Amino acid sequence: MSPAHSSRLRLAFASIVGVSLVAAPLLAVPAMASTAGTGIVISEAYLNGGSAGASYLNKFVELYNPTDAAVDLAGTSLQYRSPAGTANPTGLLALTGSIPGKGHYLIQGNSNAANGAALPTPDASLAFSFGASGGTLFLANQTTALTAPATGSLVNDPAIIDLLGYGSSTTFETAAAPAASVTTSLGRTGELDTDSNAADFLAGAPTPTNAAASTPTPTPTATDTPTPTATATPAPTATPTAPPVAAIPISAIQGTGAASELVGTTVTTLGVVTAAYPTGGLAGFSLQTAGTGGAIDPATHTASDAVFVYTGTVAAPVSIGDYVSVTGAVTEYFGLTELTLAAPADLVTLDKTGIVAPQPATVTLPTTDAAREPLEGMLLAPQGAFTVTNNYSTNQYGEIGLAAGTTALVTPTATARPGTAEYTAAVAANAARAVTLDDGATTNYLATANKAKPVPYLSTDSPVRIGAAVTFTKPVIFDFRNSTWRLQPTAELVPATAAAVQPATFANTRTDAPRAVGGDIRLATFNVLNYFPTTGDSLTGCTYYSDRAGTPITVNSGCDARGAATAASLGRQQAKIVTAINALGAQVVTLEEIENSARFGKDRDAALSTLVDALNTAAGSAVWAFVPSPAALPASEDVIRTGFIYKTAAVETAGSSSILDAPAFANARQPLAQAFRLVGDTGSSFLAIVNHFKSKGSGTGVDADQGDGQGASNASRVNQATALVGFADTLKTDTGISRVFLTGDFNAYDQEDPIKVITDAGYLSQETKSGEYTYAFGGAVGSLDHVFASPEANAAVTDVDVWNINSVESVALEYSRYNNNVTDFYRADAFRSSDHDPAVVGLKLASAAKVDINLLNINDFHGRIDANTVKFAGTVEQAQGRIRRRGDPVPVRRRQHRRLALRIRLTEGPAHDRGPQRAGPEGIRRGQPRVRPGTRRPHRPRQHGRRFRLPRRQRVPARHGDAGPAGVFAPGRRGRHGRRDRRRHRGDPVSRLPERHRHPELR
Repeated sequence: MSPAHSSRLRLAFASIVGVSLVAAPLLAVPAMASTAGTGIVISEAYLNGGSAGASYLNKFVELYNPTDAAVDLAGTSLQYRSPAGTANPTGLLALTGSIPGKGHYLIQGNSNAANGAALPTPDASLAFSFGASGGTLFLANQTTALTAPATGSLVNDPAIIDLLGYGSSTTFETAAAPAASVTTSLGRTGELDTDSNAADFLAGAPTPTNAAASTPTPTPTATDTPTPTATATPAPTATPTAPPVAAIPISAIQGTGAASELVGTTVTTLGVVTAAYPTGGLAGFSLQTAGTGGAIDPATHTASDAVFVYTGTVAAPVSIGDYVSVTGAVTEYFGLTELTLAAPADLVTLDKTGIVAPQPATVTLPTTDAAREPLEGMLLAPQGAFTVTNNYSTNQYGEIGLAAGTTALVTPTATARPGTAEYTAAVAANAARAVTLDDGATTNYLATANKAKPVPYLSTDSPVRIGAAVTFTKPVIFDFRNSTWRLQPTAELVPATAAAVQPATFANTRTDAPRAVGGDIRLATFNVLNYFPTTGDSLTGCTYYSDRAGTPITVNSGCDARGAATAASLGRQQAKIVTAINALGAQVVTLEEIENSARFGKDRDAALSTLVDALNTAAGSAVWAFVPSPAALPASEDVIRTGFIYKTAAVETAGSSSILDAPAFANARQPLAQAFRLVGDTGSSFLAIVNHFKSKGSGTGVDADQGDGQGASNASRVNQATALVGFADTLKTDTGISRVFLTGDFNAYDQEDPIKVITDAGYLSQETKSGEYTYAFGGAVGSLDHVFASPEANAAVTDVDVWNINSVESVALEYSRYNNNVTDFYRADAFRSSDHDPAVVGLKLASAAKVDINLLNINDFHGRIDANTVKFAGTVEQAQGRIRRRGDPVPVRRRQHRRLALRIRLTEGPAHDRGPQRAGPEGIRRGQPRVRPGTRRPHRPRQHGRRFRLPRRQRVPARHGDAGPAGVFAPGRRGRHGRRDRRRHRGDPVSRLPERHRHPELR
């Protein structure tokens, strides 16, 4: 299951069951998962009612109920405190009535003057005023004034249901939302709460909606609603004054601070057009001082030489390279310094003879906002390496998250323990490396009106994958929009203009299969993204996410199904999953997020059986089987479950499966265990336990998000990890199997508390050996899917690979996004078959082969006695000792289909001396005569020396001319002439030994 940061929403008088986070449905908000809300939220605030040019006569605050049940507002209130306030809120309105499920509640405020349209009939009205430039609105869980709410980031206060800090407010959730204007309100994106006002609220056209769901058309017409990551620039609110006679430099307009000191004044400046956006929503152009840029020195370059000129609806026909004079009002649009053009006459094209065009600044990405500010709006040629780190919203907004450096950003809790200095440093390091590559437009390609427009950057042949290296081929504009630093192409990018406009290319890092990991077999884990053969159209009550033609694709809500809406959609999903599993090269696969068919009145294993049938059909034979459910099952189970499939030619089950029915898993999937072994090899057994812990998406009380990076329900996951370790210990004892693997989707990153419980119990992480990660969320990678091994199991691991086929790919390729854009991104391949990547572990499990050897003796060395002779004899003694220890490997090569014969004689002394006495000086044995050259050797009695002989019936003579394993000629058979062959092998007996069989000093 996908992670999502907690929604700190509390239901006042009604509650619903939280829905686990899934990645299949279409999501309206970039970089967020499908989080189910569990209480009312402040959804919109319009702060300038009645002012000149205002869209509406009155200010308003709108609440939203994301649940299906009506919520009683009795006992709650809306309160307001000034932006710098530290005491109790000064404005308070006790709320009455209720909000219908999925409905709104409109609270009307005061009016600054008499301009704008009337609001729909409000559900409540307040008498106090709230500021336009800043303040804090509290949705309180009490009807009395809150007691001095803390300043700074304020979350998880039980007295506060929700709050909105905006503008200059010093009280907020994580960061304050921007202030709005007379024609815009602060609207919550997707009606979800991530505990960050800056991320959750964006300025857009106000849409006041009451409980009766009526929204009038305002006058004057408001500006276009901006999108969460690429907002169209509306006209500024500043009233321009008469332009001065002389032009001033752009750097003087920008200034050296975060905002221009000339805001609210009208200025004239000169510059060269470096980028033009007449279409796509940016509605303006970039202007830079002539002759600037190039190899600038960040230490002395303290003010930007470029500015964005907002033209809005004013005709401004400019081209890149034009030298122009611009007169306009200076504004700060959510942190971006702009000049706003009021009339066509304020733009004058000048003679550019002798004008030196600006050059792209050759700089590396600055790591702080303060260091980036002097480059705002300038033409850049980014230096250094860049890597794709986020492609989740590419199919929606045509934007790609990049990280400076050669790696993607890593989730902080994957590398550092939560709450530590290392964790804080990791968060800061990610922020310092992040930047967004945009498309020069504000187009939302998921909007119905834009689905006929091809999405830029994406294709099926040249994927944009997380972790891929980025090569800049054209200059870009360093832009700042929606609180994010961006690299914009110099014109709107669409696929038709990609060759001329697209500023970067991306390495293709795909592989057709996992890296070879060795072993007798491979064990894999794979989350199969809500694989539900029970489709939505076979049930009643389901609602759907549909394609651009209105055809249902995936289930949204209303029923227990979570996957495909129709058989056709299931076929597309199944084709990708089957391709991926068959390409894994694994013999045992543990599965997560597969349908629990018992919830639909079917056999519990029906979905597993359907998947195995599809796998076997694709493989062309009955290759796969599934492990049947255990006889004893929990009384209550989730609609999704875990399971095992395996290849019957390679492995077999050892006993039946078992499931852990423990209270810790009341909000998750119970662990499932099964023992496997190589076919016919009882000594190769191992135990696998597949898991799917509680997701990060919801939790209350002790399970509420603690703000430490571990998400919601961390306490539950800790309890589940503890129960799992106990379950594994019990199974070790009951089965006698010490090789244990814990696999699956643990919904926790490597350094989080649940994982520490497992590693503290002695289990060793396997996927970390690969240096790769299984999941991507929020612009960073990390592993939610793990394989942990007991020390005995770890000893059997040969290698590990994470096959990055899913998390790093654009969601546009997923079956759930089929026909969502005019470009057909669907392919029946393994890529984006799920949102989690599979991990593959190689296992060396085969029992050692047994070899029977008869050791007879070794012939003498024919006078070649030297320092190695005794060592060679020691090698033979070692071999004998190992043979005596039954069950040990025997370091003597076995001749096929027959026993070996060795004749061993251990002697010392000079060339012609076979006596048993101790050697004296110069290697001559004492008591033995010297042999003069040319004389016969002395008699060699048989009793001199030692012989090792077996009974005659156990001897196996070597064939004529053979040498034994020690490299010594072994006579035994009579030769062709009827006489025993007495020839001797003339080579060095020791040197012919394989190295592993020699005495250690001879190796």
